[in-house]
Amino acid sequence: MSEILCKKAHLIKTTYLPLILSFVPSLVSAKCGAVDYSWGSDALAQAHDYTVTMMLYVQYMAFAFGAILSVIGSLQIFFKMNMSEGDVTKSILMLIGGILFMISAMVVFPAFFGYQIV
Repeated sequence: MSEILCKKAHLIKTTYLPLILSFVPSLVSAKCGAVDYSWGSDALAQAHDYTVTMMLYVQYMAFAFGAILSVIGSLQIFFKMNMSEGDVTKSILMLIGGILFMISAMVVFPAFFGYQIV
């Protein structure tokens, strides 16, 4: 008896369930023709304004974060030079490269998406 039930359950899982689930997306998308989406444009405009406003604050925070990291990196290079450790030139070049990347990223990335942060 349990073997028959197991076969029926397997048949339902392999045949009927995928068939039923294949119609679910079409039932959901069938309702989208009669819905008025004009109310969503205001919400989209507000989200855009909020994002553009936050871009300025994120840029200021990134500059502050970069300044703190450059001061810490400069102090590490200073201590390395005082202790006569090797690879001082490599550390200096990596610090300068990181600073240049942070500055260029804050200018290029907004321009890439068509925004100019003033």
